[in-house]
Amino acid sequence: MNDSLFTPEAPVIHTAGLCKRYGRKLALDHLDLQIPRGGVHAIVGANGAGKSTLFRVLLGFLPPSAGSATILGRDSARLRPQDRARIGFVNEEHTLPGWMAVAAVTAMQRHQYPGWRQPVFDEVIGHYHVQPAQKVSQLSRGERAGFNLALALAQTPELLVLDEPTLGLDVVAKRAFLESLLYSNAATDGRGACTVIYCSHQMEEIERVADNLIILERGRLKHMSAPDDFRARVTHWVADIPFKAPDPAQVPGLLEQQQLDGLHHYLVLDQDDSFGRFLRASGARSVQSMPVSLDRAVNSFLAQHHAAPIAA
Repeated sequence: MNDSLFTPEAPVIHTAGLCKRYGRKLALDHLDLQIPRGGVHAIVGANGAGKSTLFRVLLGFLPPSAGSATILGRDSARLRPQDRARIGFVNEEHTLPGWMAVAAVTAMQRHQYPGWRQPVFDEVIGHYHVQPAQKVSQLSRGERAGFNLALALAQTPELLVLDEPTLGLDVVAKRAFLESLLYSNAATDGRGACTVIYCSHQMEEIERVADNLIILERGRLKHMSAPDDFRARVTHWVADIPFKAPDPAQVPGLLEQQQLDGLHHYLVLDQDDSFGRFLRASGARSVQSMPVSLDRAVNSFLAQHHAAPIAA
């Protein structure tokens, strides 16, 4: 796909059979992924799921071992400077030249990006107590995160990639970062809404900002939907079973099971009221179902294929 064929309907990210191998380890395993234009797309997964590798391949920092990857209609392995100018990137390191003053870094970015929008920069940086004469090394981690976001949004990217941007920030700094992302007009320009890819382990952040939830596991796509739709797939059931509980291998959709205060707790996937009938048929005197948080739904889903710790 070339630039002339990229339309608002085309996916901003498209991978087909994408593989990346490090020695004997397959970090990306025939990944087929299409992310549509617009909105905030959260990518989550346990450590080793392939998130960072995916970003490195998409941004052209690593070559794929097999398959293909395109970003904004361009082959990721053949990105040109003008293609990179369409992509904003903020990672957990917030690496900026510490010896430079804020004003000097800003001037350098303004010169580099012809689409620079100073009102956008001023709007975002206004959430932070950052002075133009300060050196970057004098900024707190939260201030560097906000400065990085202001720089990225002011370049008017078509695609903004945020890779663990709030990692290590305190509660106040996290709130400032999310508010400056959500409530500014920075993510909109004359071409339409900027597409945001948000990678984080913080489910409360994802619940607040994301329109689309993408779950990766061991380099493969395991799920993609609206966060609320995924959360609705996971249900917490509590059962009073006076005698022997059913064999976990026989429990339909089981993600997690534990016994607390004599009651059996089940987190199950894609089960309706028939699961209550299953529990009653297994000897339960009473059953109750309740919704779960997105954090618990995602974590139990990811944990189902991980080995349980050996009992002492």
